[in-house]
Amino acid sequence: MPDNGDPALAARTTDAPEPDPLPKLFNAFLHDRQTRKPSAHTMKAYRQDFVAIASLVTDGDPARMGLVDITKESMRAAFATYPRDHEAASIRRCWSTWNVLCTFLYTGDLLAANPMQLVGRPKLAKALPKALPRTAVEALLETVAHDRDSKRQTDWAERDLAIILTALLAGLRAAELRGVDVGDIRTTDDGAAVIHVKGKGGKERSVPIEAELLSVIQTYLDSRAVRFPDTEKRRAAKGSGLARWSTRAPLFVGRDGQRITQGTLQSRIKRAFKRAGPDAQPVPGALIHGLRHTYATELAASDVSVYTLMKLLGHESMTTSQRYVTAAGTETRSAAAQNPLYALVPNAPTAERHAAKLSLAFSEARERFSPH
Repeated sequence: MPDNGDPALAARTTDAPEPDPLPKLFNAFLHDRQTRKPSAHTMKAYRQDFVAIASLVTDGDPARMGLVDITKESMRAAFATYPRDHEAASIRRCWSTWNVLCTFLYTGDLLAANPMQLVGRPKLAKALPKALPRTAVEALLETVAHDRDSKRQTDWAERDLAIILTALLAGLRAAELRGVDVGDIRTTDDGAAVIHVKGKGGKERSVPIEAELLSVIQTYLDSRAVRFPDTEKRRAAKGSGLARWSTRAPLFVGRDGQRITQGTLQSRIKRAFKRAGPDAQPVPGALIHGLRHTYATELAASDVSVYTLMKLLGHESMTTSQRYVTAAGTETRSAAAQNPLYALVPNAPTAERHAAKLSLAFSEARERFSPH
């Protein structure tokens, strides 16, 4: 028997290299990934994700993981256990690691098929849409309004104000702003109007707008007649606003008088935000769509039903519209505030007072920026 008291033997035992905790198949995979020059963080994630699943498959000994252990059944079992103490983002990353690994093994003729295609991948919850705060809206509109006195040929305050307010007060997408025609706006007897919108997938919807927004649009169209007198409808000398133009004329145009392009639309909104300063930062990743988010969130904050919100926004699914209600966080609060048990709480405010706190909308902004 070895003499455990022998110092030389103890030294040799201590200095012996530890066995590699990763099997050859995974080391080959890491070597292949190194050719793509991944970051150290990515390589570390590969190792962590491999060890986590391999440990579940091999009862805690990932070094024993072999090709015969990578099956549809073993992967499904491991990924059924792994989520118990991991968040969805971590699960998705781990799934991706194993999918890339199994693809590598499959293309190298080491696996008959990639079993990860038969293993469920968790979906990340979509982030709640973000809206512009009231101060940002006011700063944005003020900035555009100041351009009325600009001598720059590219500046067109009446048009830019109409575009921004149509997005804010009617919730149109960028493509819908570009695609809407003059004839898509139908006035009503009370001085308001309805915009008929052709949305995603050709789905149509009708969005009511109030007289204040209609007046802004009419003012813009009058300014357009001054810029492009030869393009307005014949026999409209006595008309104004909508009446000046053919029903098939694009509602929003560029400085060439043609239907506004995506680039011009983006650049005008971007310039407005930039000039408005730090008080008006656009919604990250949603320059124009952030205006639509703001429209939807304001409506949700005013206790508009999810069904009505779905119709106004042109959503296919009520689930999509529900996200705005969740973001606003007021519909459920308003409903809970009606609970009669609140009356049992000493000095409790009435349900009417609860509801009154939740009735903010864009009335102040519309009054402030409607033409006089």
